[in-house]
Amino acid sequence: MNELLKTLSVSRRGFLQGGAMLGLSASTGVWSAGSAMAQEPKRGGTLRMGLAGGASADTLDPALASASVLFVMAHCWGDTLVESHPETGAALPSLAESWTPSPDAKEWTFKIRSGVSFHDGKQMTPADVVATLRRHTDENSQSGALGLLAGIQTIEERGGDVVITLAEGNADLPLVLTDYHLQIQPNGGRDDPNAAIGTGPFKLVNFEPGIRAVFERNTDDWRDDRGFVDGVEIIVMNDSTARISALSAGQVDFINTIEPKVVPLLSRAPNVEILRSSGKGFYSFLMHCDTAPFDNDDLRLALKYAIDREAILTQAIGGFGTIGNDYPVNSNYALAPTDIEQRVYDPDKAAFHFKKSGHDGPILLRTSEAAFPGAVEAAQVFQQSAAKAGIQLEVQRDPNDGYWTEVWNVQPFCASYWGGRPTQDGRYSTSYVSGAEWNDTRFKRPEFDAMAAKARGELDEAKRRALYHDMAIMVRDEGGLILPVFNDYVNAARKTLKGFVHDIGNDLSNGRVASRVWLDA
Repeated sequence: MNELLKTLSVSRRGFLQGGAMLGLSASTGVWSAGSAMAQEPKRGGTLRMGLAGGASADTLDPALASASVLFVMAHCWGDTLVESHPETGAALPSLAESWTPSPDAKEWTFKIRSGVSFHDGKQMTPADVVATLRRHTDENSQSGALGLLAGIQTIEERGGDVVITLAEGNADLPLVLTDYHLQIQPNGGRDDPNAAIGTGPFKLVNFEPGIRAVFERNTDDWRDDRGFVDGVEIIVMNDSTARISALSAGQVDFINTIEPKVVPLLSRAPNVEILRSSGKGFYSFLMHCDTAPFDNDDLRLALKYAIDREAILTQAIGGFGTIGNDYPVNSNYALAPTDIEQRVYDPDKAAFHFKKSGHDGPILLRTSEAAFPGAVEAAQVFQQSAAKAGIQLEVQRDPNDGYWTEVWNVQPFCASYWGGRPTQDGRYSTSYVSGAEWNDTRFKRPEFDAMAAKARGELDEAKRRALYHDMAIMVRDEGGLILPVFNDYVNAARKTLKGFVHDIGNDLSNGRVASRVWLDA
């Protein structure tokens, strides 16, 4: 399979040509979890999930969805226009069975799948798709996808197709439409956004915000390669100890967000399996490039060479991650650079650049457990490795409360965490383009902005890959990001749960865990 993916160059055309070998359903054109498994899925039973990330203020309106519980729920009852391939991240058909861009990637035509019914029995139409996308581009909707759709000028039905026109070219538009907020609803959800009526594999039976949600299988599902269980019960368990106890006692089949320090103990339980998925998110230390002493290129390089990434990975976060290289993209992103030399801990180079910078005296590093699990210990490891280069770091532990408002994006040197984005453009546009609202390293390079804009509208894969390569090197060598580790997602399940898909760079099988797994008991 890996060799085939290389041969197909991860292009959409290649995936459709090689679909049968990669688990694409011949009847639907979408990726089939069941056909990619060596074991035949079984139907029946109720999947019980104990999930952190629920609150009493939760709402069924997908526009307002946030955190893990609503992420999973949205994919239980709904479908988006486009999905992403779990092994490559490439865009794949869902409710849109195909799409065609204009040569400048400004106008996209989506052919909408026919014969698909909503849970209330009504046929899904292109008008429902138009209404859904228009609702999420309306600022009054307060949609979590509003920023992603900011470049859209018009959305219209044309000859039975849905045509989206952009202000500027965007080769990633199909992947933008995979966002979990964008579940297609009857009349776009304008009549009742909280009805949870969609085209997904499960129908909502009961919802108690912050407590539980219950679903039953959609017997009229337009796909036959998902929704293997008869029912799904999601129980909100924000307390880590409660989740682990429930799983160990067999009260639930799956739990999320396992702390690395408890993995060795939990993995010894005879009926429990640890599910570790590589992520796109990263743990980091941020320097403001426009604030002394971090406005000095040599000082920033000194600190980048002074950090022992391996020690932070093993000592601070228990080995649950992969080494970073001071740019915010790893191999979980399509078209990620593969030939950039790995920066390693080098006290001699750190001392050389520190002396060249002319700086003298200690450097204050702010940290907190709120930044990421193990952030305080990571800062202390950094302090020890920097000392060997003659660099004195003063580590200040700040309170969890207020860290994200009073320290992050305010103080010039601090610990931080970023989650992943569907695309490289989304990652760079969020916090590295000069005008980005969350440019938390104050990295401002007009030439970088120009490359980002060019890459966004470039449909030629080779040219786009080359642009992203150069952008990564610029951030790595000139920016204020120190990125020691990309974190893993660590979940756990009873061994009777089968078919879990480690969706590339995404947690909870990209929110589709309930529709992909089955119970072997």
